[in-house]
Amino acid sequence: MLNRRMLLNSGLATAGVGLTGAALVPLLTARDANADATATGAAPAPAPELFRVPLPVPPVLSPVSTAGGVDVYRMTMRRAVREILPGMSTEVLTFNSSFPGPVIRARSGRPVIVHQRNLLDVPTSVHLHGASTSQHNDGKPMETIAPRDTRTYLYPNRQPHASLWYHDHAHHLESENVYRGLSGTYLLTDTIERRLPLPTGVHDLPIAIRDAHFDDAGQLVYTMGDRARQTLLANGVPYPYLQVAARKYRFRLLNSANVRSLKLRLADGSPIVHIGSDGGLLPRPNPTESVFLSPGERADVVIDFSRYPVGTQLVLQNTTGAGPADLIGQVLRFDVTHTAYDPSEIPAELRTLPPLPKPTAERTITLSMDEGGTGTTPPQGYIDGKVYAPDRIDSFIRYGASEVWTVTNLNKNIPHNLHLHLVQFRVLERNGHSPDAAESGLKDTVMLLPGETIKLQATFDTFRGAYLYHCHILDHSAMGMMATMKIT
Repeated sequence: MLNRRMLLNSGLATAGVGLTGAALVPLLTARDANADATATGAAPAPAPELFRVPLPVPPVLSPVSTAGGVDVYRMTMRRAVREILPGMSTEVLTFNSSFPGPVIRARSGRPVIVHQRNLLDVPTSVHLHGASTSQHNDGKPMETIAPRDTRTYLYPNRQPHASLWYHDHAHHLESENVYRGLSGTYLLTDTIERRLPLPTGVHDLPIAIRDAHFDDAGQLVYTMGDRARQTLLANGVPYPYLQVAARKYRFRLLNSANVRSLKLRLADGSPIVHIGSDGGLLPRPNPTESVFLSPGERADVVIDFSRYPVGTQLVLQNTTGAGPADLIGQVLRFDVTHTAYDPSEIPAELRTLPPLPKPTAERTITLSMDEGGTGTTPPQGYIDGKVYAPDRIDSFIRYGASEVWTVTNLNKNIPHNLHLHLVQFRVLERNGHSPDAAESGLKDTVMLLPGETIKLQATFDTFRGAYLYHCHILDHSAMGMMATMKIT
């Protein structure tokens, strides 16, 4: 039987699942991909030319007030029109007219308040993914912002540094709203991170990667479980280039796709230094040939371009998932254009994680989804055999408890992942084995291929209240693969 590492290395594993249940699909030829695209009923847009537009850097949002040690921001959710494909206008959903949304840079110990105004014609609910917040500020699926209404969110930022992101979480709408653009990056820093000599400033860039399906008019096509999302976007544009100096850069990679997983590598096979995951820096740097991200996961990496002569053009590739290899296999291109002084370093030790407390409870969780049929009844997603019900509490947890969860993907063909709100956790085991270096840090989202079992440990000692845990393959959570835990 194939194990997880074999699947990832073979390029077969993907979270891109059609409703037929096909889950482990290699990169396709362009002819096969066109068949997938036309199956949705929308004629596809022409494939964009590779590496013709520069990589945009999302704007950093400026606070409207910093009085009293609190940073206050205003955001407006609205429709906007952007040129994503060359020469075509695409309607998108945005925060502050930015696609993707603007970056918020925050500091541990300094609260942030965000006033969110909804000028869309659908309700929304903004969730800060990976953050520890009170339940009122968590962006619960049923606590929505009505059209033309405003809601204020308070983020206390009591947790350590982490590369977080915010996105819509309105129930049954989150999948389409996020697909159409309602997401952005939230970078939380602290003294531990700031004391390290890692690349900073213009050499520290967020890159959100996702896929999209455009019709021949350049409009985004949304269909649940659509395998024709075969155009990769980096920071909102297809296949950009980034001019870099021959020195080290830090990239905050986010998989903001609904369904698609990514396995990222440099075309020449040279090492990427993986330094952080969902919940901040790893204990030690992890030189690796590739980085795997399921939807919602983040990876903080350093690439040293000083090993390349000026004039080098180097492609960041994706080596997993359904789609044409000439599109899904490309992400962006780095162009080394000049030399530069580089005072940055990658320390041998990045942070010390506190020892895990003795577990106080254990529980088992199962993830599953209807598979194998092509009938007229839409498939449903389940946690412990149940479809999400907003008024039901599925797990009661004692405040202060440190629990070990054994989580199993019961499906034979469909991958899932698991995201816990409120807490960062540690992966203890994957299929009975210790996790590899990529999963040695703090996590809030973790991948499970078909039949896999993981053990994780989380400590619930920050806020009381009701919070979600769910598959972050958003098309699956919209099908009901969510549950509620209550910390009391």
